Amino acid sequence: MNKENIKKVVLAYSGGLDTSIIIPWLKENYNNCEVIAVSGNVGQADELEGLEEKALKTGASKLYVLDLTDEYVEDYIFPCLKAGAVYEDYLLGTSHARPCIAKGLVEIALKEGADAIAHGCTGKGNDQVRFELAIKHFAPNMPVIAPWREWSIKSREEEIDYAEAHNIPLKINRETNYSKDKNLWHLSHEGLDLEDPGNEPQYEKPGFLEMGVSPVQAPDEPTYITLDFEKGIPVALNGEKLSGKEIVLKLNQIGGANGIGLLDIVENRLVGIKCRGVYETPGGSILYKAHNVLETITLDKLTMHEKQKLAITFGELVYNGQWFTPLREALSAFVDKTQERVTGTVRLKLYKGNMINAGVWSPNSLYSEEIATFGESDYNQADAAGFINLYGLPIQVQALVDGK
Repeated sequence: MNKENIKKVVLAYSGGLDTSIIIPWLKENYNNCEVIAVSGNVGQADELEGLEEKALKTGASKLYVLDLTDEYVEDYIFPCLKAGAVYEDYLLGTSHARPCIAKGLVEIALKEGADAIAHGCTGKGNDQVRFELAIKHFAPNMPVIAPWREWSIKSREEEIDYAEAHNIPLKINRETNYSKDKNLWHLSHEGLDLEDPGNEPQYEKPGFLEMGVSPVQAPDEPTYITLDFEKGIPVALNGEKLSGKEIVLKLNQIGGANGIGLLDIVENRLVGIKCRGVYETPGGSILYKAHNVLETITLDKLTMHEKQKLAITFGELVYNGQWFTPLREALSAFVDKTQERVTGTVRLKLYKGNMINAGVWSPNSLYSEEIATFGESDYNQADAAGFINLYGLPIQVQALVDGK
């Protein structure tokens, strides 16, 4: 990439520490280029407040705020929910937001005739891969500027130094300098005391959790909810028909109040580094639980077990930034076929961080009380003898051979 050709740059802009200092850095290091900031609204709520003023004051020529919330839920979150996709217990909150944001980012870059796209992802993390693979899909010849892979800044402390030297206002300080990512699905926390896996997260400390409370601080009385699904997609909460986004947001409130959805893990990043993170995913955890419960009565054994195997691959593809690939699309087609009968209602009991099954119903239920009952039924138990003889024949033959 020839720096001399870079006159206009579109920057993935969150207003956080990284992207706040990138605007003046780009202008200092890329010919005083025009910087157009683009923020993809995937539900980060209050983080969008005052964003335009901040972007313009730090040197951007304009700010686009793209409302991607419905698209994010329907086109990215729900395909993962239907697949049961997770990555090492992580519900992919940052992972499936990045391709959604990157798609919007490229649309603006092409519209504005940008010479390059810039992002604030570090060279140690996964997000650089997620952004850049999506950019390659939609704009294969677009140059990408990743300041963390170029500049001399080595730490978040040095970033704060740079911000202070350039009079860039920050919402954080050196004591609360967690690396966070927030959207309508989750909130992640990394850094500071969490870098030592031996330190217990400060769940009860005021201000640490933002989407809910510690199970210790949750109410002493349980909360019951019902969720209705149609073909694997949630369509109603407590009997009220709602959009997908509305369901997620309401479940965040209910789940957060009951201490649901906290995850503390050391995960294996794509780049090979083990990283400790704490995640808040209250509504998402409830949806995954309810969806799984409904599948127990609507999917046959072979389909369920194969789907569980492929869910690992699906989760890895999403985590590794490979959303826009033929394999992910093929897996989604398989998942959609499996969901044709996943319609019904699930009731859960939420209590101090726990999600307890409290009932499940479906017009497509494969569960037969008449067959499964311990009471009298038409099931002929004598049939089991012939089944066992045939099923166990290879074991019996092997034992006879070994005994010779």
